[in-house]
Amino acid sequence: MPADCSIKKLLIVDDSKVSRMLIRTHILAQYPEWITYEAVCGEEAIALVDEDLPDYCTMDINMPGISGTDTAERILSKYPLIKLVIFSANIQETHQNRARELGTILIAKPVTEKSIALALDYFADSK
Repeated sequence: MPADCSIKKLLIVDDSKVSRMLIRTHILAQYPEWITYEAVCGEEAIALVDEDLPDYCTMDINMPGISGTDTAERILSKYPLIKLVIFSANIQETHQNRARELGTILIAKPVTEKSIALALDYFADSK
């Protein structure tokens, strides 16, 4: 878990309303002071990051328009200090390799308390 208890901003990017709600609910249960905001596609995520830079980001891979990995690459190339994790049911080796190339990790869906714990550990370890 992040050692720093200050207020953090988390951008949740997923075209699934249920996945966004689960991520938000699990995170806020542990960090109720965090500010969360959401995007349903890569284009919206890029615009939101440019408008209000988050500390952390969760990213789905399969979304309409720009894929999550391409969105992550565009965001991280411009804002390398954002700590980003990729959540996906598609955990093929090619996607895992791409996540590593981007300097992040791929966490398997479904979104659960355990998968959220992995994301929080990654956010804490990568400071």
